[in-house]
Amino acid sequence: MLPQTPKNTQPNLFHSQLRDMLDSNDPLIALADTINWEFFDESFAKYYSDEGRPAKPIRLMVGLLLLKQLENLSDENVVLQWKRNPYYQYFCGMTEYVPALPCDATELVKFRQRIGTEGVESIFAMSVALHGKDAQEKQVIIDTTVQEKNITYPTDGKLAIKMIHHLHNIAKEECIQLRRTYVKEIKGHRISLRFFRHPKKIKKARAAMKKLGTIVGILIRDISRNLDEA
Repeated sequence: MLPQTPKNTQPNLFHSQLRDMLDSNDPLIALADTINWEFFDESFAKYYSDEGRPAKPIRLMVGLLLLKQLENLSDENVVLQWKRNPYYQYFCGMTEYVPALPCDATELVKFRQRIGTEGVESIFAMSVALHGKDAQEKQVIIDTTVQEKNITYPTDGKLAIKMIHHLHNIAKEECIQLRRTYVKEIKGHRISLRFFRHPKKIKKARAAMKKLGTIVGILIRDISRNLDEA
């Protein structure tokens, strides 16, 4: 069934309004008052039918998705933090504090599936538009000091294998017939090098590294001899 955003205009005699208990200068309060929530109600109403169980308010679901993105939280954590944080509740349209979970985490998945990629993009497009020109900077400076790097460290074993491949390419370009290519041996030595830090296999790894260095020397001498004869 089509969800209805609650509009409680009559004050509660026993509880204070949620807005009165919060700091009006908090960024989430300012952001909640800036977003055009009615736009989402009108845009996503077409994804609901008039029959069935009443759905969760659209502002609640959209607010949870925005909080999830702003705070970098999972579906489970954003639902749990909503229960604990009154600022989250105000952001999602609550007028009074609710000491309960707003929904199950799986309902966020179903809501994203309901509105589709186009709906999700419209939510984050509005969040970007709220930043105005600041969100359209041509140059962005990113600190990647602690970011994981997609690199491999140049260990002796890796360098030896790289040299062997390079020597194979030289022999292929010069049409040199090597006495042995050591392809099968290199594969076995590469596997042994993976366990270099294992206490029981470190001797085998060191032997493999030494053998790779020997293979490099054999290939260099073989290629040099054939080049000299040519």
